[in-house]
Amino acid sequence: MVSRVRVWLNRTYAENVFFMDQLRRNPSDRAVEIHATHGDADSPVLAAADTADLEPEGLSPAAYVEYALDQCQRRGIDVFVPRLHQSAIVAHRADFEAVGTALLAPPPEAVAVFQDKVIAYEAVQAIGVPVPPWWRVRTADELVAAVEELEAGGHKACFKPASGAGGVGFRVITRSPFSLVHLNGFPTPYVQLDLVVDALRRADEPVDWLVMPRLEQPEVSVDCLTGPDNRVRLAIGRSKNGRRRGFTLQEQWLEPARRIAEGFGLHYLSNIQFRMFGETPVLMDVNTRPAGGLHQLSLCGVNVPWLAVQLALGEDPGEVAPPFLGQDYTVVSGPRPLRPVSIPQQRAEETGALLPALPAPVESVEVSAQVLPL
Repeated sequence: MVSRVRVWLNRTYAENVFFMDQLRRNPSDRAVEIHATHGDADSPVLAAADTADLEPEGLSPAAYVEYALDQCQRRGIDVFVPRLHQSAIVAHRADFEAVGTALLAPPPEAVAVFQDKVIAYEAVQAIGVPVPPWWRVRTADELVAAVEELEAGGHKACFKPASGAGGVGFRVITRSPFSLVHLNGFPTPYVQLDLVVDALRRADEPVDWLVMPRLEQPEVSVDCLTGPDNRVRLAIGRSKNGRRRGFTLQEQWLEPARRIAEGFGLHYLSNIQFRMFGETPVLMDVNTRPAGGLHQLSLCGVNVPWLAVQLALGEDPGEVAPPFLGQDYTVVSGPRPLRPVSIPQQRAEETGALLPALPAPVESVEVSAQVLPL
């Protein structure tokens, strides 16, 4: 009899409820139990899990590793998919292996390269992958100089934190004076240069920003599944152009993604993003974790979360090609259940048996879901 697989996702994105759904609907028909932890009691991943806990707040990275090791040992975790404190966790891979847990994450050297976007751009440029022009700025004068150089070349300037994820802190520079025009309609990423300069001059400490040209669409995110031998098992591009989304196997996107994944040892799941700079696809960002939209590859007939868990368990699926590419699609929001307020998640070790998931309460939250066709 094949044993069940116990998977833990820590403080992950709401979209990963679909990652969890795919693990349960795996083509091997293997029983999967999912543990989830989060700092937000209203995260839908807690409601979607078989067991869940609220994470303690204020832990240092080192203390979080101890917390994670305890969770893995007590919960009998087979595969841990870390997002929060990924860097500290992967540095203790041997400790997790000692308690029987495989980490579905790259080695520490690979994570370190892509924590800082400047280091990442320098590193991938060294192996021949095109990157956009960029400036690292910490002061108002450095920002103005970078913006002026970009504008002299006919480009719009934008900036984002040198370290960060999910588009947090991304802004596009404009020289249009602030007016009621900017208060009409929905908020935009555009921000006035004079306001940014004034804020920087009044700040108590320097910022750490990456300034670069506003890159053009399409945006292509290549989801890669890479083995511990540094060989890519699967690579599929997800394209985005406005509302329209689709899939691609064009080598102009996949070849540089494979080069990055294999060259830096981005084991298991990574997401490598490109946009256009003129006529050239250039690297935009690298995520050393599963992308929130990874589940969309199910429209191509592949269950990538399950392939990754198999690989982490040593059950190498070999090279995988999608049997087809799904048609173009868009995404909309839909409701997902939440846990009842103030009712703690069931704990298997307290009940002596794994309780079934609680029935969906009235409370819900909206999470992106795919809709076909366009």
